Amino acid sequence: MAFGGRGRTGAIVAALSEPIAAATATVRRHRPDYMIVLYMGLLMLFGLVIIYAIGPQRANVLNNSYGSDYSDSYFFIKQTISLLLSLAAFAVMATVPYTWTTKNGGKLLVFGLIACAVLAVAGWIGLAIAQCSLGACRWFDLGTLGSLQPAEILKFGVLVFTAGFLGTKVQQGKVNDVQGTLIPLGVITAISMLFIIVIQKDLGTGIALVSIIATMLVVAGVSKKIGIAILIGVMIVGAGLVVTSPHRVDRIATFLQGDSSSTDDAGSYHIEHAKIAIGSGGFFGVGIGNSVQATGYLPEAINDSVFAIMGETFGFVGLMAILALFVALLMRLLKVMDHLVDIRLKLLVAGVFGWFGAHVILNVASMIGIFPLTGITLPLLSFGGTSMIFIAAALGLVFQLSRYTVHTSRLKESHNEDSRSRRGVGRTRHASRRSS
Repeated sequence: MAFGGRGRTGAIVAALSEPIAAATATVRRHRPDYMIVLYMGLLMLFGLVIIYAIGPQRANVLNNSYGSDYSDSYFFIKQTISLLLSLAAFAVMATVPYTWTTKNGGKLLVFGLIACAVLAVAGWIGLAIAQCSLGACRWFDLGTLGSLQPAEILKFGVLVFTAGFLGTKVQQGKVNDVQGTLIPLGVITAISMLFIIVIQKDLGTGIALVSIIATMLVVAGVSKKIGIAILIGVMIVGAGLVVTSPHRVDRIATFLQGDSSSTDDAGSYHIEHAKIAIGSGGFFGVGIGNSVQATGYLPEAINDSVFAIMGETFGFVGLMAILALFVALLMRLLKVMDHLVDIRLKLLVAGVFGWFGAHVILNVASMIGIFPLTGITLPLLSFGGTSMIFIAAALGLVFQLSRYTVHTSRLKESHNEDSRSRRGVGRTRHASRRSS
């Protein structure tokens, strides 16, 4: 299908299929930004420590409640495996030439959509490979290998494809072209949202996906008028998705109750116990292995609620250290983005920033009660494999791109090249005045 003619579509596909070589053509490859590795490694270490601390408690809760037979080390071993796989994904994306990844952005997107479609069909016909809960099928059950969430594949595909697509449109001066740019991007977003929010009923992941695209649009230079129109449209669609889902309505109602809610109310049980966990940690925390909320009071203690458990374990000081690491990592991403020459690579890093930042902000905000619960993981800290693996892969791609950044003065020089040529090479702005 072509949006605006076969010739135009062919040109777009050809442009996206070409290696993004502008950066390597003008920038000498240099030492990458190892601070990205440092901050990521420290966050992973924090996550591994907390899983080691509360893993036995979580296993005991599940064994007593559901008659399962988890060992005390089960969750720690699983998290260690996930961490090693994530480091491998980071290494692969840091090593494989980024031109290969950007060249295959469209294929990654299609693969993610197909994977989500296969999961949906498998859930509808009741295949065992579809892992479903409360009417939502979000994972492939791979047996002893664990589970796979295809929505994460889709997010990565949207990230890479959109960066190339929007970057090409910026170079063509058509980023605000409704028919040639915004409508095709809207169609891709709508199809992705159909699988993630409507079929898989995963609003948190949907918000993260929107954050990826929104961040890219801002960096690409979408006009203020169009940006406001898109924002209004997203808010209308979001409101529609909320009011048509009873459990989302309940979450909003619980959030609006604020401090008037209590643990006796089933709707506010989760958030109230999250607040209790953070508050009981005090300044320095109760210490590793002494968490009370992890013994069965706080739902999803090792997953979505791990930030609250960390507050209880490490206290205010520990939470500030963790947040400082997140902020530091996000600032490194901004630095890499700001110092890249090729707009398509800039947009790629911007998308990673939106992805990572959305997860951090939404998770932390929901745990402290300033945003409704979304069921979104805390990057590199929450228990689970697929989300960590693909976030690590995205960070590995940014790490590789950090080899092709330029100094700020080089960026200013490139930006002002045309104006300098008009005055003459080596001629200062006020040369004519001094000579007259």
